[in-house]
Amino acid sequence: MPEQTMEELLLQSKIKILAAGDVVKGRILSVGKNEVYVDVDGIGIGVVRGRELYDDETILSSLKANDEVFASVIEVENKEGNIELSFRKAGLERVWQTLREKMESREVIRTKILEANKGGLMVRINNVVGFLPVSQLAPMHYPRVEDGDKNKILSVLRGYVGQDFDVRVITAEQDGEKLIVSERAVIESELLQKIGKLSIGDIVEGEITGVVDFGAFVKFGDGLEGLVHISELAWQRIENPKDIVKVGQKAKAQIIAIDNDRISLSLKRLLKDPWEDAVKKYKIGQMVKGRVLKLATFGAFVELDPEIHGLAHLGELSVEKIADVSAVIKEGEEREFRIISIEPADHRLGLSLKPPARQSPEGSSQMADGPKTEARTEAKTEETKTPTSPESGVGASTESGIAVPTESVGEQQAPEAAKTPA
Repeated sequence: MPEQTMEELLLQSKIKILAAGDVVKGRILSVGKNEVYVDVDGIGIGVVRGRELYDDETILSSLKANDEVFASVIEVENKEGNIELSFRKAGLERVWQTLREKMESREVIRTKILEANKGGLMVRINNVVGFLPVSQLAPMHYPRVEDGDKNKILSVLRGYVGQDFDVRVITAEQDGEKLIVSERAVIESELLQKIGKLSIGDIVEGEITGVVDFGAFVKFGDGLEGLVHISELAWQRIENPKDIVKVGQKAKAQIIAIDNDRISLSLKRLLKDPWEDAVKKYKIGQMVKGRVLKLATFGAFVELDPEIHGLAHLGELSVEKIADVSAVIKEGEEREFRIISIEPADHRLGLSLKPPARQSPEGSSQMADGPKTEARTEAKTEETKTPTSPESGVGASTESGIAVPTESVGEQQAPEAAKTPA
């Protein structure tokens, strides 16, 4: 009969072979001041001491004989013949397992805010430090800061340090020690239930709770809140939402979109569109006074009245070719412009500082007060929006919607020799 190895004999006797790192289950035999003895069922006696005891004094003081515990193997056999164990390492595994269970069960956890940074708040759950991002704050705690100033946001967040928040675990990854929680998720189901009763097109009444550079927040109904984007505050072009609304102001708005728990509102859609009457008030060819609101590389935005703004394209600011808008016109100044196009449906109105084209006696179009060169003509784009054919030498500016001559008529005359058959 072949001789058996010790390992084979142990396997036959069903004795488990331990290795460092294994997690074992046992029952406490005794609890001392600095050490705990554990009966590791079917294997032997283990001891947990010193720094390998629980970090949490509350848990350690609650241990008593016959309690069932989990421990991690540090050394299979020490000099006394016992198994060296660690509650701390096994406890860490159990902590993360508990956090994952809390995430899956969507348990609501009350936790204290430890500190703040520009991205959010730090919390501690089951002795693990977690992160509560700004985006996961409930509406009541979301920092509504003008211009999105990160220092101002941090100042608001620091005001929450020491307060207790109700949160849910949304990420628990032990390998990367990544614990992320959400306050918004706590009210999500209730919020979605309330939102489910809303419909696009509904009109709501509420109060402006925050004004930021991209719009304004409106609180309405039973704790609901929506965002009015800057483009939905008013029909005219807006530089700063604070010029239109203020915090605390009562507001009536229309629901224009619902995306999960995010509600988009509009103030302007409850007002008559002033562009509907623009064709009655303004005509192509009309001379109007306007105030220059803002300069851009492609032209100037001009206010004709508080609700109707127009654009004077770069090519319509001078009969001469210019590269810099500010060389011709300045912000804040009032000038007299000529209306060259009106598109109410698209909220567009084209303006020009150039004099209108006039017909010369010979039948060629010339610029008023400009060089009387018969070889150059100006397309009367204010009378038509249809681009001329390539043969005419006139192309359309896609940025302004105004046809601009790209080549003078008569400059491509064929030489007489080319007209004579060979």
